[in-house]
Amino acid sequence: MRTRLPQVAALLLGCTLLAAPSPSVGGGPDDPRRPGVSEVSRVPQTSDGVRGEIAAPLPGPSLRRATRELAPPVSWRVAPGITYSRWDQLDARGPVRAHLLTVDPKVRGVNLGYGSPGAVRRTDEVSDILARHDAIAGVNGDFFDIGDTGAPLGIGRSRLRGLLHGPRSGWNSAFFLDAKGRPDIGPLTPALVVAHRPGLVITNVNSPSVQPDGIGLYTSKWGRTSGYRVTDGVRTGVRMVRVVKRRVVEVGTRLPVGTPVRGQLLIGRGAGATRLAALRPGSWVTVRGGIAEGPQMAITGNRFLVRDGVMEVVDDRELHPRTAVGIDRDTGQVLLLVIDGRQDFSRGHTMVELAELMIELGADEALNLDGGGSTTMVAPGRRGAVGVRNSPSDGAQRQVANAIEVTYTRPRRP
Repeated sequence: MRTRLPQVAALLLGCTLLAAPSPSVGGGPDDPRRPGVSEVSRVPQTSDGVRGEIAAPLPGPSLRRATRELAPPVSWRVAPGITYSRWDQLDARGPVRAHLLTVDPKVRGVNLGYGSPGAVRRTDEVSDILARHDAIAGVNGDFFDIGDTGAPLGIGRSRLRGLLHGPRSGWNSAFFLDAKGRPDIGPLTPALVVAHRPGLVITNVNSPSVQPDGIGLYTSKWGRTSGYRVTDGVRTGVRMVRVVKRRVVEVGTRLPVGTPVRGQLLIGRGAGATRLAALRPGSWVTVRGGIAEGPQMAITGNRFLVRDGVMEVVDDRELHPRTAVGIDRDTGQVLLLVIDGRQDFSRGHTMVELAELMIELGADEALNLDGGGSTTMVAPGRRGAVGVRNSPSDGAQRQVANAIEVTYTRPRRP
């Protein structure tokens, strides 16, 4: 039987908070301990691209298990079905502070949603994103184009606004609510096509950039146009088609900058631009499709931490502040976890440590969300005032692209 919060004290006082390494740890192609994997070649694990401190090697599994409590764990009910918990621990690598929101979506009035700042390419602090929809708690969400457009890298869908953004492939590891509103973690596939034109496949919807040789679709949800930033600065082999009320009203090779998107913009690169050349002013164009799996809500991260109870990551060296979401299949609870880092009182976690902790907390599925300075948890305090519960490593909340939000509406009496 795995241990689950809110039994934090039992978890820490017994205690194995971090399990022994999986036999597969250290064997993956992206493991920085393998020969030939350099600091430069390591894939950034946070939107800010900061290289994390390298964790000290562990002498053995026995020391990895040796943890002790640094302060009494605290826990309180945020609302029916929603609990906040915090604990501090010390192990062979140093101190760690963790924050957990345990959410039971089966409780009447509890809902999980996609938190948006408004336009896809807009960013805002997590607390302000949550306040837009009267959410009482939440965490930061997807990785985003921090130095340029500000748009999320992956897929986003909200109940009210539908599909907001997403690539057809390449960044589709998602936390979502399925067609019946049940939480799930797995790959999602946006599939949009231009009706009766099989050669025109949409590779990106409101994405920071159009894939090379692809076709991107930009709508009013994107915000103001970004010019050649969506083609990574490439100005040749680019074509734009504007569609209003299903008719092509403009074609050209110059991309607009700083104007609201009127209608739909199809932007092609390379072979995609060549395919768009078939569309002329007056042509009928109907874009159809959505996310193939039909979720009500979706948000992505960079990789799965746990699938079917099995760890999916191998990096046990790079330390960062972390944000993750998991699902406990036994209870149906959603686990929103934040690990503080880059600070004296909390060193952060490696990807392996994050996955191990999620497994210890009861997660059968878990997804890594954006970390580093983006890592933020907002929830009510003991007296009900909503605020930032963790310690963002930038010293203040970072403006981010989206969030997972938790709302509670008191059910009406029958």
